Amino acid sequence: MKKVLVLTTAVACLALQGCGPKAFTDGAYDDPNRVELLDDKFNEADMQQMASTIVDAVLKCPDIAESRGRPTIAVSKVVNRSEDFPDIDALTEMIRSNLTKSRKVRFVDRGAREELDEEYQYGASGRVSKETAKKAGKQIGVDYLLTGALATNVQQVGNDKLIYYKLNMKLTNLETSAIDCEEEKEIRKKYRKKSLGLF
Repeated sequence: MKKVLVLTTAVACLALQGCGPKAFTDGAYDDPNRVELLDDKFNEADMQQMASTIVDAVLKCPDIAESRGRPTIAVSKVVNRSEDFPDIDALTEMIRSNLTKSRKVRFVDRGAREELDEEYQYGASGRVSKETAKKAGKQIGVDYLLTGALATNVQQVGNDKLIYYKLNMKLTNLETSAIDCEEEKEIRKKYRKKSLGLF
């Protein structure tokens, strides 16, 4: 009887360990360009597709492609109109980074303006040599403002779930307020719920 009790206790302990939380300990590098849909959330593949479409559209825009110089763009954070909580900052940064790498346009850092003003003030304080101190008044003016919005539509019927994403981006000329370029990228994904039971 005692042996049976010990054996039952051991089996119960093993079962509890198998059902308990598990740590991710076996890792390996993976190709970031390989698409693998592990869940129904907005993922890096969606982000890459959207960024690639927008970057191509901006670079093919006649006002950009036929420009003699490198137009200066200020980018606004993409507005999230979706039901999900995608990493909008990462999407915005990916678009800006890929456009910058093209060497066809250049960007001003709107987020750093307060810090730049602090540096100008510090440079004028007398603590910095006159030869190296930078003065306000030489910043580059913005030619275009790049803005956008991400929207979703989710439909679920029975075990089927359809998720639709649409990213709209537009390039607005600051001098004329005209929209010189606009592009949309749509992504539609279908999921089917699977039973997690034993049978």
